[in-house]
Amino acid sequence: MKTIHPLFIFSIILFTGCKTEPKKASTEAEPMVEKNIPEKIAAAHGYEHWKSVSEITFTFNVDRDTTHFERNWVWKPKMNEVTAISGADTLTYNRASMDSTAYKRNAGFVNDRYWLLAPFNLIWDANSYTFEHSEAEKAPISGEDMQKLTIVYKNEGGYTPGDAYDFYFKDDHILREWVYRKSNQEEPSLATTWENYTEIEGVKIAQDHKKEDGSFHLYFTGLSVTD
Repeated sequence: MKTIHPLFIFSIILFTGCKTEPKKASTEAEPMVEKNIPEKIAAAHGYEHWKSVSEITFTFNVDRDTTHFERNWVWKPKMNEVTAISGADTLTYNRASMDSTAYKRNAGFVNDRYWLLAPFNLIWDANSYTFEHSEAEKAPISGEDMQKLTIVYKNEGGYTPGDAYDFYFKDDHILREWVYRKSNQEEPSLATTWENYTEIEGVKIAQDHKKEDGSFHLYFTGLSVTD
């Protein structure tokens, strides 16, 4: 998955000549800018609270058939510092200055964080993908009518460039299902649910992701969010 890997409006006012009278303060309210769909999804999952988060810890677990895999992370986003814990092996690094060992480990972090906070990655990665929105599509697992957001990452940069994701959600913009398509191929590479949500310090996190046939279960334990 991803390790991977969005719109600002600005105006410029030009003044000419000299003014001898003071400028009057405007009493008109600033116009509201409508959020786009990625921004609405991020907001529904508590993105406004992210600016207060100083540390988040989580264990990334995968049960596939009879096998189990896990790794633990401590992330301090304001410091850009990550501690990776896998078995007896612990590595702390700053993402702004990674050596080859940290870079390799960071690929796992980006993947696991993407599963944890994909709605926020829609903001963080805004300049790295294009998107399309459909108001009525059949969700791949439940078969329910939902809205669909498709994002396609650019072909350069990141750990897996060119990948695509289809997000399925209802009018509340909370993710229910998604599809990962490697290299933007038409056929799904993986489709799972988004379920068992918990809210910690205002941040909504889906703790469980399951394939339809039950052969794959990705889930998070040891979740903590510190302001």
